[in-house]
Order: sequence, then structure tokens, then C-alpha cells
Amino acid sequence: MLDGKNVVLGVTGGIAVYKACDIVSRLRKLKANVDVIMTNSATKFVSPLTFSSMSQNPVTDSMFKEPQQWDIEHISLAQKADVFLVAPATANIIGKIANGIADDMLSTTIMATKAKVIFAPAMNTGMYLNPIFQENMEKLKKLGYEFISPGEGRLACGDVGPGKLADPQKIVQYVNNYLNFNKDLVGKKILVTAGPTIESIDPVRYLTNHSSGKMGYKIAAMAEKRGADVVLISGPTHLDKPKNVKVIDVISTKDMYEQVLKYFDESDILIKSAAPSDYRPVRYSDSKLKKSNEDLEIKFVRNPDILKKCGEIKKEQKIIGFAAESNDLEKYALEKLKKKNLDMIVANDISKKESGFKSDNNKVILFKNNGSKVEYPLMRKEDLANIILDNIN
Repeated sequence: MLDGKNVVLGVTGGIAVYKACDIVSRLRKLKANVDVIMTNSATKFVSPLTFSSMSQNPVTDSMFKEPQQWDIEHISLAQKADVFLVAPATANIIGKIANGIADDMLSTTIMATKAKVIFAPAMNTGMYLNPIFQENMEKLKKLGYEFISPGEGRLACGDVGPGKLADPQKIVQYVNNYLNFNKDLVGKKILVTAGPTIESIDPVRYLTNHSSGKMGYKIAAMAEKRGADVVLISGPTHLDKPKNVKVIDVISTKDMYEQVLKYFDESDILIKSAAPSDYRPVRYSDSKLKKSNEDLEIKFVRNPDILKKCGEIKKEQKIIGFAAESNDLEKYALEKLKKKNLDMIVANDISKKESGFKSDNNKVILFKNNGSKVEYPLMRKEDLANIILDNIN
């Protein structure tokens, strides 16, 4: 339910406007208060009176109407919103916000709000796939705006492909999930590591592994959403940085070791999902090693063991490790859990294509130091991140 929650709904022009009526109806059934802002184009498809009747609130459709109450309306609505939903969202409104344009009531209010803004795009397939629109959308995602992916199928214009407004039920569920997100980690300081590390051999060559960092980034993002103060120490990745998370970029295992120890003492929880290199070359060559007729032999030395060190010095902190194995998964996971003084270990079989390195999914077994063992099916890493956080106690 959304009792007492304020949803500001922005409605832009397009044939999908009629579906916004269903969105208002569903939000009202969940007991949300809904204020609707319509663009001039939207009013050509459905009258403001329809939305006013369904929301039981006046509809705002102009910046220049005589005010019904003495406040600055776009600021009032911007401050009132617990979440700001734009559905349907045209390429026009998304382009405006991406480029800082505020020339009507809707764009002005979006620019003024501090609430989460969620776009549900609806447009012609060619427009949706246009690289300019895609660039605008990616720009907004990096700034923390969220998007509900459109459906695919036959559009009103006759084209077939992506661009259909997502189902109203899906859109309302997305808003419901956001507004009812569990904030159980407020006040907790969580330290997360992610990605691989790089050990340079010479200016050209280096030693690394296939870790993408996706699991650690999802954990950091979900922990932040649940209210935690999160520090993410990341090896080299191509991932977008999670919003409202302090990200510290490192290269080598030694770099990661130093940063983890710097923040560990003030943390409540360490989740070490990174895959740092266990070894580094004894010597680094300042110049490129040249090919010769001889075999090349490089001597390696062990890197510091980050997890073992934290297990030795921990006080009240909870430590969660990962065991990425290709065989004898349970045996090696349990050995690591005990040897490194962990509270929980997440074990996954990296030989499985559907859940190995670089995959968006994972299938794991959680082992705790109290002897419990729970096996989970294949799922999105985002969902698994929440399960891991749920099991920290």
C-alpha cells in the first residue's frame, strides 16, 4: 500500500496517454495521493478533467494560469513528491531534462524536485533506437534518473519493435517497490570490494582475471538503497558508479589492501566480492620485455591476503567473503570460511556459463559460521545482492 505517499505524475503527449488514466486509478487504489502535470500536447489526447476526476486533485497543465492557491506551484509540487513518475515519457521530455531545458510546467517541476524521477518511455521504435535518444537516456541514468523499459510489439504507427509504454500494472509495481523499499540498513557503514586487480609486468603486459565487478557493484547499490553508508573499493571495471556511494578506484592488490585497511576499522560490515590477484611479479620492468628465442620465465611473489588480515584484526565487524571455484565448491568454501575467520561466505561455481564471470546472473550457496547452508537458484545479481544483505546478522 501507498498510504500517505505523494506521487506526482507527469503526462506527455502521445497515443499512450490513455494508459496513464489506468496508472492513476491503480495508484489511487493503493491509497496514494496523485497530482498530475500534463503537457499541452497531452491535453490534446485526454482532457485534464479526466485526470482531475480520477486523481481527485486539480490538474496542472500551464505555467500561466491564475493560481488556485498562493504558492509557487512547480516548487510546491516538486517539494511534495515522494516520487516523480513520467508516463508516458516522450523523447522530447527526456531530451529536455538531459540537456537542462525547463520551458513548461512539467520540465520545470522535474528540474526543481529532489525526489526520485522515474521515466516510462513511449515512442516510435525508430525514435527509441535513435542514438541521440539513447545517449540522452544513458546520460540521465548516470545522473540517477530511473527508466522502466518499454515493451515490444506493434505500435500505433504500425512499426514493430521496442517503444510501447510498459504495462500500467508493471509501472505501478515499480513505483510501489521504490516507495516501500526496506530501509533496514540506516546507520550501518558497509565496505564493499569489487572487480579484479592488475599486477603489471612491464609497461605493456599485466596479470589479471575475468572478474567483471558486477556482483560487488550490485551489492553496493542495494546497500545504499537500503539506507547504508557505503564505501566501494573497486578494481578496474567498465561499470557505472553506483549513485550516492563513495567509490575508491584501485589498480593492484596492494592498493586494494591498503584502502580496505584504511576503512575497515570504522566499518560495521565488510563484503569482499573482489577477485584480487594472489600473486605479483617479483620485479617490474620499466621497459617492454622484448621477445627472444628463449622461453620467458617470470618469478611471482604472494600478494597480501586482504580477507585473512581483516579476519585477524576484526572486532565487532561482520565479514562476508566469496569463494569462486571451478571444483570441490563446498570443500574449498568451508575451508576459507574457517581459515579466514568469516561470518559468511558466498560460494559459486565459475565453470557454469550461466552464472560465471561477467554474467548478469548468479547461482550460489551461502555458508555461515554457525553451520547453516542455503542453496539458491539462478537469479539476477541484483536480487542476490539483497539476499546476501538479508542474511547478514
